Amino acid sequence: MLTTSSARMPSDGGFTQRPSAPGASGASEVFQVLRDGRPRTRAELAQVTGLARSTVAARIDTLMSLGFVAPFGGAASTGGRPPSLFALNPGARVVIGADLGATHAIVILADLSGRELGRAQQQMSIGDGPEAVLGWLTTAVTGLLERDDRTADDLAAVGIGLPGPVEHDTGRPINPPIMPGWDRFDVPGFIQRDFPVPVLVDNDVNIMALGEQDASWPDVADLMFIKVATGIGAGIILGGVLQRGAQGTAGDLGHVRVSRGGETLCRCGNAGCLEAIAGGPALAAALGASGERTPTGSQDVVELVRSGDIQALQAVRQAGRDIGDVLATCVNLVNPSVIVVGGALAQAGEHLLAGIREVVYTRSLPLATEHLRIVPSVSGQNAGVAGAAVLAISHVLSPEAIDAASARLAG
Repeated sequence: MLTTSSARMPSDGGFTQRPSAPGASGASEVFQVLRDGRPRTRAELAQVTGLARSTVAARIDTLMSLGFVAPFGGAASTGGRPPSLFALNPGARVVIGADLGATHAIVILADLSGRELGRAQQQMSIGDGPEAVLGWLTTAVTGLLERDDRTADDLAAVGIGLPGPVEHDTGRPINPPIMPGWDRFDVPGFIQRDFPVPVLVDNDVNIMALGEQDASWPDVADLMFIKVATGIGAGIILGGVLQRGAQGTAGDLGHVRVSRGGETLCRCGNAGCLEAIAGGPALAAALGASGERTPTGSQDVVELVRSGDIQALQAVRQAGRDIGDVLATCVNLVNPSVIVVGGALAQAGEHLLAGIREVVYTRSLPLATEHLRIVPSVSGQNAGVAGAAVLAISHVLSPEAIDAASARLAG
């Protein structure tokens, strides 16, 4: 079983590296080549890694002893005995991915390829506090393992997304505005009472970026995921690496001041923030003040848009323009290839996207937008929980983790 008390991620930052990872050594150098799932012979592995065939054979034996690699049938013979093929064994371990939102909790059990093996979900408030929410999570994990005929020894890691700022190295939420009782709570420590495995915690928009990238844009190394809901945030992947910033607050677009914000007060204490005029509650309040209906949040606004309410259509289009005002600067600054728009308010569809595109393509540099795609999320609500599983898998299969497991086996 792969265990560690640290919640620190490897240098790949959660992005699944398909080719051999820089800095890999020992058995991990061979394993990183096999992570793409394609079977290879010892001769092919020796050619790719530059290692002697005897060294490759020894490292394959180690990886097979750990369970991460297994023989694969079907190699064609060119005369004599057919060559042996080896591939990633996705069933060697399982991981948990959990998306804990403001009003929902979703958890999946997945194998090392990311394939979902089971799911549990519950409507609950994150404001119920960490003991209640994480208590439900540990019970759900036990149930998922049992239903898949697994034990706690099969679990390799747990990935969790939370709807607030997270100090990623420790897995502790830091001053989360909608999470009373969670500030600096030891989330990994609570989970590790029942499951002594690595527990990796990040904010929800970062794990959504990982999930969307892994599912829909695996060949795109420069991507921004924009979540538009109660708050507005971005998950930023550049050069294949998730960017968290020095204190983990990278991508907090909702509290960028925008020209149309004026003196509108924001829950952060400042005035004129993007979230204060373009977030779901802000739009609902504006529509409630000017219309006959009284929407209370993002979902109500979306329903008004779907019903053809002209004021709602105009409000969402303008919210898109306001978001585009901030994103135009981001495009000039980091030059992504793809901007994916998700979150509850994104369900309003092309009305939000049209406003974003209108401003981004007008105000960003032509070279930066020449091949830029601004698209809706394909994964939808599944992006977060899938990304949490990616977070866990990337840790379990990192060069550092494979080499550490190999050392324990040898030692």
